[in-house]
Amino acid sequence: MKLTLWTYEGPPHVGAMRIATAMEKVHYVLHAPQGDTYADLLFTMIERMKKRPPVTYTTFQARDLGGDTAELFKDAARSAYARFKPDLLMVGASCTAELIQDDPGGLAAALDLPVPILPLELPAYQKKENWGAAETFYQMVRLLGQQFILAPGQTRPARKADAKPTCNILGPTALGFRHRDDVEEISRLLRELGIEVNVIAPLGANPGDIARLHEADFNVNLYPETANTAATWMTRSFGQPSTKAIPIGFKGTQAFITEVCQLAGIECDVQKFSQSSKARWYALSVDSTYLTNKRVFIFGDATHAIAAAKVAAHEMGFKVVGLGTYSRELAREVRETAEQLGLEAMITDDYLEVEAKIAELQPELILGTQMERHIAKRLQIPCAVISSPVHVQDFPARYSPQMGFEGACVLFDSWVHPLMMGLEEHLIGMFRGDFEFHEGAMPSHLGHASAPIKVDTEKLPANIKPTNGSLSWETDAEKELNKIPFFVRGKAKRNTERYAVEQGLLSITLETLYDAKAHFKS
Repeated sequence: MKLTLWTYEGPPHVGAMRIATAMEKVHYVLHAPQGDTYADLLFTMIERMKKRPPVTYTTFQARDLGGDTAELFKDAARSAYARFKPDLLMVGASCTAELIQDDPGGLAAALDLPVPILPLELPAYQKKENWGAAETFYQMVRLLGQQFILAPGQTRPARKADAKPTCNILGPTALGFRHRDDVEEISRLLRELGIEVNVIAPLGANPGDIARLHEADFNVNLYPETANTAATWMTRSFGQPSTKAIPIGFKGTQAFITEVCQLAGIECDVQKFSQSSKARWYALSVDSTYLTNKRVFIFGDATHAIAAAKVAAHEMGFKVVGLGTYSRELAREVRETAEQLGLEAMITDDYLEVEAKIAELQPELILGTQMERHIAKRLQIPCAVISSPVHVQDFPARYSPQMGFEGACVLFDSWVHPLMMGLEEHLIGMFRGDFEFHEGAMPSHLGHASAPIKVDTEKLPANIKPTNGSLSWETDAEKELNKIPFFVRGKAKRNTERYAVEQGLLSITLETLYDAKAHFKS
């Protein structure tokens, strides 16, 4: 573990919070010092939830460390049960409290409360948030489904001939990227296919629902980061197969429909269901030269990064120049997708490495998390958010799924809108020399007050203009630079300046520009 200013994932107990907060009739007692109590901030301010998260803290202080912190935990657990009357009590420790080794699970069991206790041992210094969510969900499914495990050699009973096929939707949590809208979209799609949804979990489920998961014919593994461990256990214990296709994008949704129909044992016309999607028509209706081969860099959780890469390359006509994830548990899948695109996957949780890679590649569009949105602003590159971690603006009031055919339309809009389209490029070229619309002019809606500050260049040679750094550009070199298309000009300028620094030059001449071009071409 290393300290960092930003982080893609929190510690594993934050993942456990996401499970508890997503569910009903569940409460989480967290042994944590004062200062680790930030659940309200995460869920009520970022996700804008109408209820407070079901988390009770012991909030011990430094002076309590000389006393009995175990007794503080037991008091907090008793109070939480008496006040909230949950059907299941989750207990665990935060990163700091883990060092005290008070054993919250053993302490809670000793209280003999009349509800199931789920003790969570989440290694805060080895694992992270998504792993914590997956482990918590798995442990809960295992605890409440223990009595329904098939005996060795026993097979799952066949569905009655007149019964509709049923499935569970697994993986959506609180603080997930568009999870609520995705669930609504996929639930509707399954109903149209004639498949009944038995349980959606963790989001909206209660412990009684978790105990009914075994009743479904198969599982829809919607978010593998959260659901993989539980789904694998249910396949082994209940004989329930799980889906592997992720319904993101037009083709991804078609593959998902084909797979769920096979698991449900029903026939369906994929092309018929596909006709409801506008995304395909929109993509075909836009002049291909506006979108084809736009260079895109993709980074996020593994599920969304893989899906985005496939949509970008095979549906939008983009050229994927970089692909990566912070989800180490699914790194193999990301590497396989990157290899298919002729790339080497970037597996890291260091945003500075990601920023350096983006600066090197100079893509025309970034698809990433809120971290990449900040990076994109610094580098002045268009960006669309496709994955957690996200901020408050990524929980829109409108219906905005990422999955299904409607989700494919949302993807098309959110990815294309940040780009400069062909007509804009044409107009900029047409008015490039205009006194009002040239590239150096400020936006007209900002008024004259926002005009750029003029630099006194009287003391400088007539043929040299200053830059923000220590280098300066000669007039002929700058004119030649401005002939380079604007969407690659930034990279050309940076490469030239880097070359000049390496050569020990103080100003950039026309010859320097040509030499730099030859240097980086070789």
